[in-house]
Amino acid sequence: MKSKHKSKISWCGFDFAKSEAQLEKIQKATEAPNLWDNPAEAQLTMRRLSRLQRVVDGWHALQQRAIDAVELAALDDDDMRGDLEIELAELQDEVNRRETQALLSGQYDKENAILAIHAGAGGTDSQDWASMLQRMYLRWAESHNYDTEILDTSEGEEAGIKSTTIYIEGSYAYGYLKAEKGVHRLVRLSPFDSANRRHTSFALVEVLPQVEATGEVQINQSDLRIDTYRSAGAGGQSVQKNDTAVRITHIPTGIVATCQNERSQSQNKENAMRVLRARLLDIQQQEQAEELAQIKGDHIKAEWGNQIRSYVLHPYQMVKDHRTEFEIGNANAVLDGKIDAFIDMYLRSTIGEKS
Repeated sequence: MKSKHKSKISWCGFDFAKSEAQLEKIQKATEAPNLWDNPAEAQLTMRRLSRLQRVVDGWHALQQRAIDAVELAALDDDDMRGDLEIELAELQDEVNRRETQALLSGQYDKENAILAIHAGAGGTDSQDWASMLQRMYLRWAESHNYDTEILDTSEGEEAGIKSTTIYIEGSYAYGYLKAEKGVHRLVRLSPFDSANRRHTSFALVEVLPQVEATGEVQINQSDLRIDTYRSAGAGGQSVQKNDTAVRITHIPTGIVATCQNERSQSQNKENAMRVLRARLLDIQQQEQAEELAQIKGDHIKAEWGNQIRSYVLHPYQMVKDHRTEFEIGNANAVLDGKIDAFIDMYLRSTIGEKS
């Protein structure tokens, strides 16, 4: 019976065989005696191996669960029907997730992501809103077993944050999160208004693909101005005695990347360079008009009329994505990181578009 059910289960629609072939190819590459002659390339290869190994292992586990469920169903045991229904529902959710993942075929979709949040129009309320979005994305990343690192944060004077930059590491992190690029709008009774009036706040979310130090972006050290300073906390007060924070300015473009969240100046410099490479890649892609929408899209101001999604907490609860018209009534769940339905709907809506 076991072999009979196995023969009826196929993952070819998800190109599972291609993933296994890629894994085998990279495994052979790691066995090369001269692998570590170039440490940067070797580290990149090992990261790709680890990422692809997780993908393939996940497929094998899902396949085995499906086989077990088929065999359990064949027993036709009423006592086990409840457990079987739960397992089938979980399997369906997992297949749906992988179906969405199959839509991610862009050049950088499999890569890690750098996500930046900037408070927009709305003062203290918008800075508080930016911190709420930061929490939402951190919770989402945690639910997907992604590793996160806050590279830089600019605290608000009274509450919240003016901006933050987060590194999110995991397979397809950029592919998923690119659906979040744009202005996010919050409507609620302001906790900072003594009259308890309703306020509208805005925050801009940027998502960039992480690029490695080699290959994609070439940076001349002579084009960089590197400044160090003391890390600052809320209100601008110094929180470090030494100049550990780093600001890197790319002189030809004027792009500035900062990092102050690590105690080590060298770590902050490395992280700032990571952000700078991502932003320079963004510029390169903007220069190629046919790939403009894939990487970042047009710059838009974080204010009324430009929002991609609205989060309404008063006078009713509703989160609505204005690009797909998809909406959910449980705003608290969304703010707790449950944004997969919005990501899925957006990705499906873009099928066939130039990405």
